[in-house]
Amino acid sequence: MSAIPEEVIERVRDAADLVTVIGEFVPLRRTGADYRGACPFHGGTHRNFAVIPKKGMYYCFVCHEGGDVFTFYMKKFGMEYPTAVREVARKMGIEIPDRPTGGPDRREPLFSAVGVAAEWYASRLREADDAADARSYLKTRGFDPEALQPLSLGFAPRGDGFLNGMHALGIKDEVLFEAGLLVKREDGSLRPRFWGRLLFPIHDLRGRIVGFGGRVIGEGEPKYLNSPDSEVFHKGQLLYNLHDAKHAVRKADRAIVVEGYFDVLRLVGAGVENVVAPLGTGFTAEQAQLLKRYTANVTLLYDSDTAGLRATFRSGDALLSAPLRVTVATLPLGEDPDTLVAKGGAAAIQSVLDDAIDILERKIQLLDRKGWLGSLSGRRKALDRLLPTLRAAADPVTRDLYVSRVSEVLGVSRQSVLREIELGGGAAVPRRPDGTASRSAPVKEPPGPRRPVPERNLLRVMVHRPEWRGRVIEQIADPSQLGEPERRLMALLGATPESTPASDVLGSVDGEARMLLADLLEEPWGAVDVDAIVTSAVNQLDSRRLEAEYRDLSRRLPLAADDEKPILASRVQELGRQIAKLNPGRWNVIRKGGRVGF
Repeated sequence: MSAIPEEVIERVRDAADLVTVIGEFVPLRRTGADYRGACPFHGGTHRNFAVIPKKGMYYCFVCHEGGDVFTFYMKKFGMEYPTAVREVARKMGIEIPDRPTGGPDRREPLFSAVGVAAEWYASRLREADDAADARSYLKTRGFDPEALQPLSLGFAPRGDGFLNGMHALGIKDEVLFEAGLLVKREDGSLRPRFWGRLLFPIHDLRGRIVGFGGRVIGEGEPKYLNSPDSEVFHKGQLLYNLHDAKHAVRKADRAIVVEGYFDVLRLVGAGVENVVAPLGTGFTAEQAQLLKRYTANVTLLYDSDTAGLRATFRSGDALLSAPLRVTVATLPLGEDPDTLVAKGGAAAIQSVLDDAIDILERKIQLLDRKGWLGSLSGRRKALDRLLPTLRAAADPVTRDLYVSRVSEVLGVSRQSVLREIELGGGAAVPRRPDGTASRSAPVKEPPGPRRPVPERNLLRVMVHRPEWRGRVIEQIADPSQLGEPERRLMALLGATPESTPASDVLGSVDGEARMLLADLLEEPWGAVDVDAIVTSAVNQLDSRRLEAEYRDLSRRLPLAADDEKPILASRVQELGRQIAKLNPGRWNVIRKGGRVGF
């Protein structure tokens, strides 16, 4: 049977009225926001079967069957997934185009293994004696374990119970290992990856469980442990709860991003359904692009302590680069979304969300509270702190507004702010012929090679020599210095398994990144010294980073206090030596061009 495009599957799912579809087979009665009836799977007679329209899912509290509209058809009629999609599409009047298929998805055994594991873990949390501490932990956090059952939380016991359970179900060790469910001991034997942990299932956009986040119960490190990247799970390309939240995000035209799994559960329980969380890592370009499918507006709701603020602004820069419009909701000090809702309910969190302000304004607010805007030296430091956000703003209107606002707050000219943005890298600000900043669309670049040479060389290696992908990513000290769309494409390739050809990634990117990847795929690739190419490119990138610091210090040196000048001069000389060592040709240009000097 022909493969069905992902966008068509999403359109069918969006169009399907779950109550109407399931109501053809199960008499349903409205109960609050949900609908209840007798379960068609275990032959129940009581109304333990819930259809939850807001989440696009059903769940039985007795036999624990659950899923979306496609799962219902699969389990009710024994259909395969594509057949179920086509049947629902037929009912909704949506035509599914035929296109050649490349054969069965070779990842299907992994999807199946993770799905079976999720059911095993969920039943363990519900029923097993050794999960009593996990159930108690949920209660101490203010959660009702039974109410969380539709979310498929689970418990991974200590010992080999999981492994024995999977063997009894006929799942082989090699499949479990590839799916990230087992790890190898030093002696080569296998044991379960998750050990004494409360598990949060992580879904892809199709609602399939592809991995887990595990919170240790009792003593142990690390506190949280994710599934490793695999053929089906890439933590930098997924967001927790997006499979459920995407419809609410689209309806509200806003996504709320929080830091952790419990924050998501608490907000959803309070009626805030357009909420997602990254998977314990910094926000990535791929995650920003995921949100961009559903909205142009994002509110960050992180902790207000130092670590939370750092995470807020790092995530904000990734979102601005998408480009998305970003606001920050400020929690009371010492609170997180989980504790605030637990204490004050939905009204408390809604009040915080209503007071969200633009991310640049939030930075300015914090700098003002530090007293940095009251002195010349403070304003100079404040500009340095604001520059990453200015450079990240890929939307030209947003960047223009940001430049005007920073100019106003710091009392410096727009030209000075624009010059600082350009000197530090990032996306270039378009210029008029007279050299002033343009507020219109970017000026077209002249013909010829447009891409920065080191980034392009590294991407060529990652495209044509996939076994080098991980090594390339490891050697880049500061990914933020990379231009766009090179940075986005490099992150995507770095998260793509070596066994996956770069051509398979083409459908996952759009815009300039897609054009760049298409160009790279067409470029000839002969017998080359890959090690030399990578070393040279990494050196050039390191040199670029050092040059930015060199220029900044050279500008500050003449105006520095007398006791600071020797320190700055020494650092400038050291930077010059490092640049000359990494990139002699570039150092000669800097030195002879007279742009900077000792």
